[in-house]
Amino acid sequence: MAIKTIEDIDLKGRKVIVRCDFNVPLDDKRDITDEKRIMASLPTIRYILGQNAKLILMSHLGRPKGSRVPEMSLAPVAGSLSRHLDREVKLAPDCIGEDVEKMVAAMQDGDVVLLDNLRFHAEETKNDPDFAKKLASLADVYVNDAFGTAHRAHASTEGITNYLDTVATGYLLKKEIDYLDSAVKDPARPFVAVIGGVKISGKIDVLTTLLDKADTLIVGGGMAYTFYKAMGLEIGESILEEERVEMAKDIMKKAEASSCELMLPDDCMIADAFAETANTDYVDRDSIPAGWQGLDIGPKTIEKYSKAIKGAKTIVWNGPMGVFEMDKFAAGTKAIADAMAEATAAGAVTIIGGGDSAAAIAKFGMEDKMSHISTGGGASLELLEGKILPGVKALDR
Repeated sequence: MAIKTIEDIDLKGRKVIVRCDFNVPLDDKRDITDEKRIMASLPTIRYILGQNAKLILMSHLGRPKGSRVPEMSLAPVAGSLSRHLDREVKLAPDCIGEDVEKMVAAMQDGDVVLLDNLRFHAEETKNDPDFAKKLASLADVYVNDAFGTAHRAHASTEGITNYLDTVATGYLLKKEIDYLDSAVKDPARPFVAVIGGVKISGKIDVLTTLLDKADTLIVGGGMAYTFYKAMGLEIGESILEEERVEMAKDIMKKAEASSCELMLPDDCMIADAFAETANTDYVDRDSIPAGWQGLDIGPKTIEKYSKAIKGAKTIVWNGPMGVFEMDKFAAGTKAIADAMAEATAAGAVTIIGGGDSAAAIAKFGMEDKMSHISTGGGASLELLEGKILPGVKALDR
């Protein structure tokens, strides 16, 4: 694809509008509780400001569903950016309209304006052409640096590119594409993919794709019990997607016909209740008693999975091995993280596919021990499926 980066474009004196992902968590006082997404955007922002451009930033926050919700204003983000950039970041009263246009027209080189929440307008998620055109009219150059929304064809990620001649990626989006795209198309081998989480249904495409791409496909988390059911095993009260049992059978059949080794848990940690205070035990996968539920992988599985990961040159991980949010059931997920950290130290490329996997890495304090942690769970899954994201395709000139 013919996609330019910000370093390919002369930005001096030009108005540059950048789609960022500032969808940050806020507490009851509207203080930001995690600034990772803001920090991830700073390299792109600082580069553009270093080119003496006029910088217009835009993002969504939460789901205001097309209405102005004061609690979802980007005012806290403007404050955070002002501190990190050591300059005033002015918050616009809206993202379109006469007042915004006047504010942008008055900008000087080096000024920064943050448009307020894009999703205060329903036209944003509907990819309304008129709304996209109004956003585009504010600037000379469009930059997408919001990987977390690049899989959505919205006005600020896809529609706007129809009305500006010069478009490019920021550093964050470029890094995401480079890591995830290369993991699927040209990985160093052995290539091991670790897929966990609760449901097969949300990951059927990536499971199928990875059977053709990976050398080993490791399955864990709640979806493992649907595979167990497909094998005719008793799963007690473990989570089950009854309507996906046949799908699980199909995946196992495809694995047998492929060169990819499909690994399923050999044992699991079971509990008599979904609670930290539950009684627990470790059992083989064919010995889950009635009334109990599997909430993590067991020690045999941890040993098997860790060995496969440590022997790999490329590892992609999306989805936890158990209910890691509860410390009692976090051992399996932590063991996968440990194995990946060891693989990284040995020279492997390790990629965390956003979402719960990224949350687990953060919980364990291991963010600096991985090659790359994606900022978008849904977008990373679609890239791993081999899809071209709408927000990326729109940058192809």
